[in-house]
Amino acid sequence: MRRSIEQIFFGEPVTEGAGVKLHRAFGYYEAELFDPFLMLDDFRSDRPEDYLKGFPWHPHRGIETITYVLKGDVEHGDSLGNTGITSSGDVQWMTAGSGIIHQEMPKGDAHGSMHGFQLWANLPADQKMIEPQYRDITVADIPEVETANGTRIKIIAGTVGDVSGPVDDVVVAPEYLDCTIPPNTEFIHPTRRGFTAFIYVIGGAGTVNGTAVANQQVVLFEDGDELAVVAGEAPLRMLLLTGKPLNEPIAWRGPIVMNTKQELDRAFQDLHDETFIKHPPRHLEHHQADAR
Repeated sequence: MRRSIEQIFFGEPVTEGAGVKLHRAFGYYEAELFDPFLMLDDFRSDRPEDYLKGFPWHPHRGIETITYVLKGDVEHGDSLGNTGITSSGDVQWMTAGSGIIHQEMPKGDAHGSMHGFQLWANLPADQKMIEPQYRDITVADIPEVETANGTRIKIIAGTVGDVSGPVDDVVVAPEYLDCTIPPNTEFIHPTRRGFTAFIYVIGGAGTVNGTAVANQQVVLFEDGDELAVVAGEAPLRMLLLTGKPLNEPIAWRGPIVMNTKQELDRAFQDLHDETFIKHPPRHLEHHQADAR
């Protein structure tokens, strides 16, 4: 059965971090609809003043943050001792677990462009306090396949045909695909029944089940065995995501997402008491943890 459209979201402009202007495709108020996904931010900009102030040191607990960079560089560091640069085509997959403090500082490219996306995925109750983990996935690690109709798919997580992406051990079994559909072509993708599925259009325009869709629109699907998207007169590029819902309560404040208010209060008390980091940093100096 083909999935029908449950709802289309247009998102809104927001300012985050130390003054980064971005487009929030969905977030806090829609989180239950997108379970296990919490938020998707689009920080594509060709104006350095929109992003250079970045996201200075801030905490996370109870979630995973997945940053996918299309163009430009993002410098990062965290309380695990990781430092480095996420560049064009790379992915930073960070499991905050019991608590991590990190910073993300977009630098752009030689032309002043910084294009990318950050997705937040929830962790189940029994993994909220696991040891934090950081994965630096380079463009070379991400396979790309081409379907019979010419659709090109970069596989960050999940499997297309017999090709799997580099992330395959996450409890919500996510698919994260970057798809480019040729003009006037229909792309059909099988989906697991019972899983949440949505697309985020990042280039071109087209239709979903006859309904027009365009750049910066999210299409959330109802349940079914497959979804279909048709490109218009130009190629349509989209992020396609699916995941297994957790069906658990969400207690969310700022950069921390737990299951109960008591757990949330405990997290912020830990921040106040400077006991937030449950796994000692390897070689990172102490930084004041300001909530994003």
